Amino acid sequence: MTEARITVNGKETPISPAAPHTTVLDFLRERGLTGTKEGCAEGECGACSVLVARPGVNKPTDWVAVNACLVPAVALDGQEVITSEGLATVGEPGTPPTLHPVQEEMAVRGGSQCGYCTPGFVCSMASEYYRPDRCAHTDSDSQSHSADSTDHEHGPNGFDLHALSGNLCRCTGYRPIRDAAFAVGEPTDEDPLAQRREQAPPAPVATEYTQDDSTFLRKETLTETLELLRERPDAVVVAGSTDYGVEVNIRSRREGCVVAIDRLPELRELRVEPDHIEIGAALTLTEIERRLDGQVPLLAELFPQFASRLIRNSGTLGGNLGTGSPIGDSPPVLLALEASLVLADADGERVVPLAEYFTGYRQSVRRPGELIRAVRIPLPLSPVSAFHKIAKRRFDDISSVAVAFALDIEDGIVRKARIGLGGVAATPIRALATEVALEGKPWSAETVEAAARVLRGEGTPMDDHRASSLYRSAMLGQSLLKLHAQNTEAVSS
Repeated sequence: MTEARITVNGKETPISPAAPHTTVLDFLRERGLTGTKEGCAEGECGACSVLVARPGVNKPTDWVAVNACLVPAVALDGQEVITSEGLATVGEPGTPPTLHPVQEEMAVRGGSQCGYCTPGFVCSMASEYYRPDRCAHTDSDSQSHSADSTDHEHGPNGFDLHALSGNLCRCTGYRPIRDAAFAVGEPTDEDPLAQRREQAPPAPVATEYTQDDSTFLRKETLTETLELLRERPDAVVVAGSTDYGVEVNIRSRREGCVVAIDRLPELRELRVEPDHIEIGAALTLTEIERRLDGQVPLLAELFPQFASRLIRNSGTLGGNLGTGSPIGDSPPVLLALEASLVLADADGERVVPLAEYFTGYRQSVRRPGELIRAVRIPLPLSPVSAFHKIAKRRFDDISSVAVAFALDIEDGIVRKARIGLGGVAATPIRALATEVALEGKPWSAETVEAAARVLRGEGTPMDDHRASSLYRSAMLGQSLLKLHAQNTEAVSS
């Protein structure tokens, strides 16, 4: 094994003597790159945002913004990172650096006040600035996409404000930040970070890093990883670290052995077969969203409501399912899609329907040493679908209730109904009684009202700080009524 290193702003930097749990945020700050800030240590404020070179969707490399407060520094062994300091162009000795275009726009449009959150905004904005398929609208389109139009989330320059949904500002207000985002142009041909997109990102490297009796491991293949997990069933498996990183920061979690699977090629495939779609468990949610490009409408509806772009740039379906959380947003959707999981260990693979996967609070049928390799979604898809997330904030929040619907309606009759629920039981569940109440019945107000009464009684919702049990039950029924109101004339294609 070679010495663990990260290339930061073009300079190779050894990770040692950092502990295996040391975050990228702390690693950078300890080396004088203090533009990267800690605000929440949970991936909710974006003050720690940095850019990482990752495999691209439309070009060999994408510059992806991630929460540096969640990712262990050693997880980026062999990778390239750009901080807010690295975006500016350094001039001759004695002359100030030239601001990057996103930095310039933030400055001239008043997008920074105290400045604490500004470097994180700048890095998230730069990630969108370099998105290869971002393009300005034509003159005929620009009027409807101007900053003063009703579409407040997309600029005339193609900038998607969802790129900033994980960044918070307490003092400036968001209007000047939005103005800055909508004012940036296209990268020039001489822009080194734009040129970098044309080259492949750094290949994953095998890592074996030990400090203070704690070890971080990354193997080159799935087979090697599964053999390792057979030998070390106590090891903690991480992909995007969006859940594990919170445990490290908030609960001081320290593990003797951590195994990274996020770069395993076998877990990063996406295949569309005649009878199913298979999604690798280590693909990030952003990668899935952009590669599927709307082929699964229910997933396309989920993604913008799943945390923030910063989290989706690191988080994976495998991680969201592997934690077994009853309030994860993907399980209700995947239950409605009748998805199955491909589980792998050193002895082979097995396929388990997601409806049979969860066995209790944060428990599942997954055995020690077993990984989620992929998620399989059967085809064809039900033509009527929707995902309803009830939460206190529109974005970047945990669901009080999550409901996913997938219905086949033919000649006005509900032929098949699949409904996934989150936040109303110790595990994500199917609304089996409601499905029975719908199937074989007319898609009418009377049927839906009766089924909504059944849906209100599904699960065992509880009272907590997010919502009362009565509110959760009421939202279940209201969700079905909303689906019918939006699909009153629904018939199968």
